[in-house]
Amino acid sequence: MSGETDPAAIATAVVELARHGRFADIETLFAPPLRAAASAETLQVAWESQLSRIGAISAVGTPISEPAPQGWVAATGKAELVKVSVPVTYERGGLTVVVAVDETGLLQDLRLAPPLTEPWTPPPYARPRRFAEHEVTVGSGALAVPGTLSLPRGAGPHPGVVLLSGGGPFDRDATSGPNKPLKDLAWGLAGRGVAVLRFDKVTHAHAARVAADPGFTMSDEYVPHAVAAVHLLQRHPAVDAARVFVAGHSMGGKAAPRVAAAEPSVAGLVLLAADTQPMHQAAVRVVRHLASLDPGARAAVEVITRQAARVDSPHLSAGTPAAELPFGFSGAYWLDLRGYDPVATAAALDKPMLILQGGRDYHVTVADDLAGWRAGLAHRPDVTIRVHDADDHLFFPGSGPSTPADYDRPQHVDPAVITDIADWLAPRRPAITRLLSPFRR
Repeated sequence: MSGETDPAAIATAVVELARHGRFADIETLFAPPLRAAASAETLQVAWESQLSRIGAISAVGTPISEPAPQGWVAATGKAELVKVSVPVTYERGGLTVVVAVDETGLLQDLRLAPPLTEPWTPPPYARPRRFAEHEVTVGSGALAVPGTLSLPRGAGPHPGVVLLSGGGPFDRDATSGPNKPLKDLAWGLAGRGVAVLRFDKVTHAHAARVAADPGFTMSDEYVPHAVAAVHLLQRHPAVDAARVFVAGHSMGGKAAPRVAAAEPSVAGLVLLAADTQPMHQAAVRVVRHLASLDPGARAAVEVITRQAARVDSPHLSAGTPAAELPFGFSGAYWLDLRGYDPVATAAALDKPMLILQGGRDYHVTVADDLAGWRAGLAHRPDVTIRVHDADDHLFFPGSGPSTPADYDRPQHVDPAVITDIADWLAPRRPAITRLLSPFRR
């Protein structure tokens, strides 16, 4: 590798080094900004979590080189940046290793992306003739992101929902392998008369710029764009401005009360598999679960446990190196998250809420997370809590214990979840109308 500057050769070498567990050797290829955000340990945890999900590598494909996106170039200041994607096939699936290589042969970015898969197909409950989709821009300035508005046909005004995806640099559909759970939700709800706005997360659309900001927090990740999306829906003439809700999945659900606290005009919240357990503690629990499925992931347990302890430490500061913390998030990010209580924030809101949970979810669980929502909110008559026993973290129905490999086959969000949300959003009829309805013909 010494002296090598061909981006495709470097990307392939990175895959081979990871294949043989030589993560420290990969770290020597990191440019200083990447080294500040990630480490050999961080990469090892991410890589081994994939192995526990889809098995060992069976083939490495031909690397695909192309000019890096403008956002990456602007954030790094490297005009000669090349993006290389290496398709990797595993025993039970695949992924794409994506690197950004500068003119000196150093890595300015490295990420594990979903494999190229067959096109998404609409869920059986989708009614695409009942709505139209329009491209929109959410937010303004350098961090504006693209989004999609799914608008029901026919006379409004319609209730509106802003969708927030989970933790990670997700696109507007929360694409995960062959699946697009937020697109399932958007199409299912739009076909039932709900205007739905979903958008690429800022960590997806402006990944390099965000990574270069050491003060970036969970609040920055969600609140500004969510509030902008609420305002965009409220201004649309076909949407009832008084009935614009926020629906968040996983970490998006955790952040949703914060959005409503920042924007009082939000009509209510839908929390889907929203976590209440501190994220660094949940990470240890999840990695231990994965290690119980694949003993090869035990090293990741040690790393995550050590990193999580640093989050709990009274010595955690904005200056704590991100490479020493879970997921490579900065000290500022963890300080912000550590100081945020989603249940207390939700309890302080005078807003109705629908809380949905999958019974087979091992990421966000009934025992570790839903218990928090129940303890803080179950006494309120304007809060509805429902568990879909057959559903996993993405609300895909199934049977038996949920495993990471389940997400690699095409599935769709449970139609019962669509019904729950659509019915809950429907305008409540006055009591006299409900009493007279049996006599109407």
